[in-house]
Amino acid sequence: MSYEIIDHESDVVIVGAGGAGLRATLELSVAGLRVACVSKLFPTRSHTVAAQGGISAALANMGADDWRWHMYDTVKGSDWLGDQDAIAYMTHEAPRAVIELEHYGVPFSRTEEGKIYQRPFGGMTTEFGKGTAQRTCAAADRTGHAILHALYQQCLAHGTEFFVEYFATDLLCDESGAVVGVLAWNLDDGTLHRFRGRRVILATGGYGRIYFSCTSAHSCTGDGAGMAQRLGVPLQDMEFVQFHPTGIYGVGCLITEGARGEGGYLTNSEGKRFMPDYAPNAKDLASRDVVSRSITLEVRAGRGTGKNKDCADLHMEHLDASVIHERLPGIEETARIFAGVDITKEPIPIIPTCHYNMGGIPTNIHGEVLDDEQGALREGLMSVGEAACVSVHGANRLGSNSLLDLVVFGRAAGKRCAAVLGKPASAPNPSKASEEFALSRFDETRHASGGVSTSELRLQMQKSMQDHAAVFRTGEVLEEGVKQVTQLAQDGLKDVSVADKSLIWNSDLMETFELQNLMGQALATITSAHWRTESRGAHSREDYPDRDDENWLAHTLVWLDGKWESRFAKRPVALEPNSSAVEGLLSEPAEQIPLKARTY
Repeated sequence: MSYEIIDHESDVVIVGAGGAGLRATLELSVAGLRVACVSKLFPTRSHTVAAQGGISAALANMGADDWRWHMYDTVKGSDWLGDQDAIAYMTHEAPRAVIELEHYGVPFSRTEEGKIYQRPFGGMTTEFGKGTAQRTCAAADRTGHAILHALYQQCLAHGTEFFVEYFATDLLCDESGAVVGVLAWNLDDGTLHRFRGRRVILATGGYGRIYFSCTSAHSCTGDGAGMAQRLGVPLQDMEFVQFHPTGIYGVGCLITEGARGEGGYLTNSEGKRFMPDYAPNAKDLASRDVVSRSITLEVRAGRGTGKNKDCADLHMEHLDASVIHERLPGIEETARIFAGVDITKEPIPIIPTCHYNMGGIPTNIHGEVLDDEQGALREGLMSVGEAACVSVHGANRLGSNSLLDLVVFGRAAGKRCAAVLGKPASAPNPSKASEEFALSRFDETRHASGGVSTSELRLQMQKSMQDHAAVFRTGEVLEEGVKQVTQLAQDGLKDVSVADKSLIWNSDLMETFELQNLMGQALATITSAHWRTESRGAHSREDYPDRDDENWLAHTLVWLDGKWESRFAKRPVALEPNSSAVEGLLSEPAEQIPLKARTY
């Protein structure tokens, strides 16, 4: 094992160039710190570009609104597993964040008066659940695309240094265990690079590709959380995986909730609108976990649509064609290409599809990583975006809160870094042991010569997760899934084969590194789902159908050891919205949202 390593030094190393990574990068660049933004994709190809419907903020452009109503909806949507102080901070900051994006150049859709257009979204209400809020600020149905391009242009304008198509394989630590950098592989020329920094921010997105059917891009492999796991950092609330109600049947492409916000509705094989039976008030705009389960129950009852009676129909043909062309042009195009449907004339066949990961690397509101159940910080390490778990989404994320999460906490992490680090200074060196671990793992993976291909092993994992830990779960089925995924991790990864041993544009090697990251998160997800014996939000146990606040009003933490064995602990949920964590950050105090049954 002999590799020449190219050295880079900065104040902060940011891994990932999606919405959260770019927002943190911009904040630090404006503050005058040296930033290295390392991304395996060109920044504007990051998965934030796929976010369609919008970003939530109580601007009150389309009717009365208040950030505290937004907070209530988010706490309720989270099934009370979201931390109320973090949620108060996010919803309080939302209007400022959206106006800031507008100033950066995001071309939001407009009302006739010239204000930012806002559409209804699932679970978003006025007056603490009494009315329907139009709170989701939209740039047609390409909001993530617009935000990502605006942030990237701002970063370029402020001289950010990007390292594009570099794959970060492992974190590097000093002798004390503090994170001081990453080892990365340049896909273009095959060289290895050591990025040293006084802090590292992981903004690598979610891990939706642990499932066979998902709306996530093939790049969503949870690389940051995989690196954190290998360092001994726990992951939080991994059992909570959101299945979006409306993925195109057979291909998984997302049909935004904005389609229902503009008036779309669901029907079964009898042509009946079934959502009023499950959510009499919110109907088709109930929260995503409720709608996904409702569709699944209709299919189970034999009322599914399509040739195999295993999907539902989403109707928009009753809407004026001009509304569709103006507000849902991307959906019109996606449905035509992937479903062969003209949405102005016929419905789209849809099915619940893995969409978002509520769990991730545990952090505080500043993006600093929490290393244990007491909330001790992991020195030098931060995380933001879908890779992180603040937790503002709890057991179920409300649509249009994801883009808000990215920009609010990306900015917060940048501000904390700038405040703590001060002026530019030299970065520490990683320990010899840390570098040797990263290099030996790289070399072993590169030269893997087992009997199973990466693609075969990945497919086995994805199908096992789809079969054993999807919308509805039971202890017996989960237990079988735990056995299967554990065996794939313990034995399958040892027997994997990397056919091409070269280092230049070796997609097989990169996919093997990604699979190692995915496997750790698949195992954390399914073991946590087996451990949590209740139903809450997106985690629905048919053998434990009720929410159990006495035993399970807590965040779960899961560690994986070197043998892929799981260890669990609980951490309290923050029920006090005005905690010391947000002292001085709210313009006015927030009222605690008391526990109650979650109905729509």
